[in-house]
Amino acid sequence: MSFFKKLKESIATKTEAVTNIFKEGLTKTRTAFVEKVEELILRRKKIDEQFYEELEEILIGADVGVNTVMQLIDELRAEVKKRKIEDAADLQPILSEKLIGLMKGDDHSALRMASSGITVILFVGVNGVGKTTTIGKLAHKFKSEGKSVLLAAGDTFRAGAIEQLEVWGQRVGVDVIKQQSGSDPAAVMFDAVQAAKQRGVDVLLCDTAGRLQNKTNLMEELNKIFRVIQRELPDAPHEVLLVLDATTGQNALSQAKLFGEKSGVTGLVLTKLDGTAKGGIVIAIRNELNLPVKLVGLGEKMGDLQQFDSEQFVHALFAGLIQREEEEAQAGQ
Repeated sequence: MSFFKKLKESIATKTEAVTNIFKEGLTKTRTAFVEKVEELILRRKKIDEQFYEELEEILIGADVGVNTVMQLIDELRAEVKKRKIEDAADLQPILSEKLIGLMKGDDHSALRMASSGITVILFVGVNGVGKTTTIGKLAHKFKSEGKSVLLAAGDTFRAGAIEQLEVWGQRVGVDVIKQQSGSDPAAVMFDAVQAAKQRGVDVLLCDTAGRLQNKTNLMEELNKIFRVIQRELPDAPHEVLLVLDATTGQNALSQAKLFGEKSGVTGLVLTKLDGTAKGGIVIAIRNELNLPVKLVGLGEKMGDLQQFDSEQFVHALFAGLIQREEEEAQAGQ
């Protein structure tokens, strides 16, 4: 069975709505990345040095990341040698297979939830990456699953951050625990944990300040928040999610490296994937950092925040090819 057929079959068990969200959300990346690879394969036909060089350029252009690209090209060369492949067209399923391998890692993209009691999820990230929107959409997701949710407005420094979270709270129908602008974020977290306990909520989603990651006071602030939460709920926070804007490409990767080292990040959220042709950044981040991508933002709508799924991701990228292979198989019957 061909690789693309296998991929399609593994997707078949998943809901069509989610498959479509991935497909639509990754349209720009598909055009910039996969279609360029297809064009290269049609044009070059044979696999030679120039073919590898051009493939390298396409992958780097899609923000797959230089280290990851080098690794990928080396692996492709080894496969070509081993399988004695000469025709460039035979390389496509192998490339797709390698991409899934790079993204899968050995971890799971599901959010870690408390076995009983309150699940606390902390959000970190620089300003402007879509942190508040992600919190709002995740609150909506949990609520639609029948869970009770509370939001904590811990970003007390950025003008308008508290109000922005409140707008999302109203939109989703979830209460927001807050203090005045400029107040101590750890104090807000203390209040939020107390309120969550009193109300017996299932999930507490906490916003934090997003000043630049190289300022030590931000890391001290985060540590203080951790201590306050852990004193009240020893197993919490269950996730510390770093929100990154996919449209910033390599800059997102360097933010992830800086934050990841210092702030106990357990997973990543990549927002605005629908707005970029550089969706390859998912592959770079997944491969260069030992951090799972937990959620991806694939559009403006409430339901466009999805749990990351490497098979859905690659299937969405190669959707055109999969369809073509099916059509050719039917025509050949």
